[in-house]
Amino acid sequence: MDDHIPVTILSGSLGAGKTTLLNHLLSNAGDRTLAVLVNDMGAVNVDAELVAEGSELELDDGVAELSNGCICCELQDDLETAVVRLATERSFDHLLVESSGISEPAPVARLFTTESRVAARYTVDTLVTVVDTPAFLEAFAGEGVPERRGQADDRPLSDLLVEQVEVSNVVLLNKADLCNERELADAAELVRALQPDAETMPTTFAAIDPDRLLERGLFDASRVADLPGWKRALDATEDGHSHETHQHEGGGEHGHEDHQHEHFHPDEVYNISSFVYRQRRPFHPDRVADFLRSLPAEVVRAKGTAWLVDNEMRIAIAQAGPSVRATAQGPWIASLPEIERDMYRSNRPDLEWHDDHGDRRTELVFIGTDYDEAALRDALGETLVTDDEWNTDETTRSPEGPFPSEQGEETVIRTP
Repeated sequence: MDDHIPVTILSGSLGAGKTTLLNHLLSNAGDRTLAVLVNDMGAVNVDAELVAEGSELELDDGVAELSNGCICCELQDDLETAVVRLATERSFDHLLVESSGISEPAPVARLFTTESRVAARYTVDTLVTVVDTPAFLEAFAGEGVPERRGQADDRPLSDLLVEQVEVSNVVLLNKADLCNERELADAAELVRALQPDAETMPTTFAAIDPDRLLERGLFDASRVADLPGWKRALDATEDGHSHETHQHEGGGEHGHEDHQHEHFHPDEVYNISSFVYRQRRPFHPDRVADFLRSLPAEVVRAKGTAWLVDNEMRIAIAQAGPSVRATAQGPWIASLPEIERDMYRSNRPDLEWHDDHGDRRTELVFIGTDYDEAALRDALGETLVTDDEWNTDETTRSPEGPFPSEQGEETVIRTP
């Protein structure tokens, strides 16, 4: 890979300071020769000397521009063409890719790692996320609703912040001059909750030694899917050994080894913790929706799969700060016709299967700081269907709730 050109991908919300960082790196490159690709959904906010104006892809002194689209989705082909042309027509040591404020870093990184013309020329070096620290704290710990800067998008700001931080190797806590020491420490805690391995660096006007971002070799394509804190918490408890109490039909309770009470501590020093809630009894849709709407600010991330009574879809729950969304991933295997169900089970011998409920189960991870775990567990328990509700005929039960029932459908449970 010595002949491959290293790539640093810059991500961050609109107004966080990505362009300021880009200009700083270009101005302090030293002996390095840098090439740049800038993407924005609309007008590109970079000095005119660096990026040619207009919506067409152009090359100018080693700088390429992609506008009126997002490189993590609709401009993937244009991105491939642009970076291959750069490598063909220019000689440089390092490529900087500044993605738009609504881009997800992982799809951009994958373009450089899958077998393609791009991967033959480049290798991803580091994923850097620039955070507007005051807005970051407001999104997850403040009482107000964070506001967007520049062009709006229909996705909540907290969703974008989480996705950009969760896959990062380095997070710059920019606008540090607008924060006190306690706030900077709180921001570092939040980053560590979302991505335990990310290096956090406070910056003012994105001023940082280029050596701390370039030629770091921090990106590992094989670990992108495993980086988020919620994923680690879930994986760390797959072989858990703590005790869960189940309610069963008939009103009785008895112990069962299904790992409800696992607790995972990424780092006690930062006062961050997470726990996994597993349950073989479905939620009542209305009650669990109310629970999700009332999640305290101390819970910065919740993610997993929920089992809802009278809904044969696996419901994916994704909470990031004030935003909660639910997506119907597909039917539970146990709900399929017998022949199809048996085929799936034969192809997945490791699938955990319950004699009565099949693969139906709830598995949710909660990550945060200083939350009351016992209170959250008690509240979750109150959202489960009661014995009377579960034993009632389905045609008369008719639970409601804002959850999707068609595969691929998404609904908003709580929004900023």
